[in-house]
Amino acid sequence: MTKFRNGVVMVAAATLAFSLSACSSSDDSTDTPSGEAASGDNTLTVWAWDPAFNIFAMEEAEKVYQEEHPDFELEIQEVTWEDLQPRLTTLAQSQEFEELPDIFLMQNNAFQKNAINYPDLFTDITDSGIAFDEFPEGVTAYSTLDGANYGVPFDAGTAVSALRTDILEEAGLTVDDFTDITWDQYIELGKQVLEATGKPMLSGIAGEPDTILMMLQSAGQSLFDDEGNPTITDNAALADAIDIYSQMVEAGIYLEVNSWDEYIGSLVNGNVAGTINGIWISGSLQTAEDQSGKWNMTNLPIVDGIDGATHYSANGGSSWAVSSNANVELATDFLASTFSVSTELYDTILPASGAVANWLPAGDSDVYAEPQEFFGGQPIYADVISFGAEVPANNTGAYYYEARDAVGVAITQIMGGTDAASALGEAQSTVEFAMN
Repeated sequence: MTKFRNGVVMVAAATLAFSLSACSSSDDSTDTPSGEAASGDNTLTVWAWDPAFNIFAMEEAEKVYQEEHPDFELEIQEVTWEDLQPRLTTLAQSQEFEELPDIFLMQNNAFQKNAINYPDLFTDITDSGIAFDEFPEGVTAYSTLDGANYGVPFDAGTAVSALRTDILEEAGLTVDDFTDITWDQYIELGKQVLEATGKPMLSGIAGEPDTILMMLQSAGQSLFDDEGNPTITDNAALADAIDIYSQMVEAGIYLEVNSWDEYIGSLVNGNVAGTINGIWISGSLQTAEDQSGKWNMTNLPIVDGIDGATHYSANGGSSWAVSSNANVELATDFLASTFSVSTELYDTILPASGAVANWLPAGDSDVYAEPQEFFGGQPIYADVISFGAEVPANNTGAYYYEARDAVGVAITQIMGGTDAASALGEAQSTVEFAMN
């Protein structure tokens, strides 16, 4: 159910800006023809998707950099993720690296897959002067391989628990009752809400493992170990997350739907009391103008009994990569002077597009501290920055999507009555087969 996996773009205006902010299904434009290098020593080429979000942010970064470098220019080509990934694969296999842009956007969950399989596409930017320690460790981990940095984190996929305060009030509850709690407590509160209002707490697409994977990352665990081996079986945190999910569905507090549109509909039509997802879901929530002032956000329930478990997770997000064909000095200086240091940049793109920074100092800005009317006056942007600093790292490896899909199949089987150990064992075998 992540913003980029569904290939759907819902950003049309500021109120839509968070929704699916790391993807676009629009056709490519050809501001710079594929493979054509930009002219001039002060020009960089960029591949990115979503004009209202990622490309807009790049254009604003260009303006910031031009304040000190007036001759600087960006040539940005809109390339959807669905096209960018196969394009990178083709160039890597053909070794036509000269057709790469200077900078390209990369989904966080796909970063390691590409850096491991196609290392010749990337430039090591560890010693570029970029202050990687000013980004959450859990986010920089996506673009770090063998201790080297290959990406600059951009948009935040930090997970939040968004709640309808008016529905909770009907059940005699507040958002405080859902803050810093365990999943067991969440389930009991959810039953209370269901009994009082007839509304489930959550919704999600049946067979999609996003909710479970957010639980898993919040517990500091992954589908792979440090050596990249799948850990689908004998994974206590994963087993607990699936059990929690099953309990919620069986208790009627988690509504399984059949599509992304149905999921969004369940939120904007008031069919559920909340959602747990990446902060980008805020854009979809805000399309329901009649619900303004009726939403708040808090942290996630904790998976109790797992060492290292937290109240924080992520779902989605992206980072900027410097290609092996880049003007490396110019590209890294540009990124170091904008996405890695400029409060001015993040103050501009936040209200205009809803681009929540991964760069932690951005959270100290007055813009991030401003109360948001739709969310009952809560300064959600500042809260999300603080949440993001606590998100555990998630080892995605080169076969993350294969593992994700296999776990999704296993969940469907388990919900249909298959023994959990058997279903997860089959998922483990599926991933091992793909790897071998």
